[in-house]
Amino acid sequence: MLGETTLVIAPDHPAFAGHFPGAPILPGVVLLDAAVHAVCSALPSLLPSTTQAGVKQTWQISVAKFLSPVGPGEKLTISCAASASGSTRFDISSGKRKVATGTLVLQSSS
Repeated sequence: MLGETTLVIAPDHPAFAGHFPGAPILPGVVLLDAAVHAVCSALPSLLPSTTQAGVKQTWQISVAKFLSPVGPGEKLTISCAASASGSTRFDISSGKRKVATGTLVLQSSS
C-alpha cells in the first residue's frame, strides 16, 4: 500500500511563535503529527483500534530523522508505505528536498 498527501503549514501557525524568533522553523513534533495523520488518512486499514480483548493500539515512532528545516508557508508532501513487517515508513519533502523520514509501528497496550 502506498499513500501521499500534501500539506501547507500556515505562516501564522502557533508552532512558529518562539521557535525561533527572527528565523522561524517548524518544530519536529508538528512534522511527526502530520506524518501520523497522513498515514491514518492514506492507509485507513492501519488505524489504531481497541481489540475485543480490550487491548488498545497506538502509534509508536520507531525511527525519525529530521534532515532539513521547514519554514513558514512551505508546501510539504508526505508519502507513506506499509511494509510486510507491519511498520509504516513515511517521507516528508518540500519540493525535491527531503525534510524528514521515519518509521511508525502500531504498539499494543492493555
